[in-house]
Amino acid sequence: MTQHAIIMTLAGIGIPLLAALNAALGQRIGSPAAAATVLFVVAFASCAIVMMMTGTGALSRLSLAPKHLFLGGVLVAFYVLSITWIAPVFGIGNAIFFVLLGQLVSAGVIDHFGLFGARLSPMTGTRAFGIALMAAGVFFTQKVQAPPPVL
Repeated sequence: MTQHAIIMTLAGIGIPLLAALNAALGQRIGSPAAAATVLFVVAFASCAIVMMMTGTGALSRLSLAPKHLFLGGVLVAFYVLSITWIAPVFGIGNAIFFVLLGQLVSAGVIDHFGLFGARLSPMTGTRAFGIALMAAGVFFTQKVQAPPPVL
């Protein structure tokens, strides 16, 4: 397993943890929006520290970036707000299941067309089957079994 795969696996582990922690914070303080705001303040401070340690020169090139690339911030805010509101009532597993399903579909489309500068990876039958198999696996991990009948 490469270093990149390990880092991304850890990031994947973090997504349900983020959902559970922020959902619990939102319930504890009575406001999912306030919990999401706190999350972003902590995230901003963490990223700012890393940026200061690694160099701030990239900030001077922000004006050169296409404006549509800033939509990532809107998307992460949508994710955090929606998971913070929905996870407590829908369940962490169910919420993450649908997040994973959306990720599988959108990643396949982005890679197939090489959108946003992504490495082009055409959707072959084998790749489509693999994505479908992953989606089925995620589905089956969340499928609720009926309790056995009481005799």
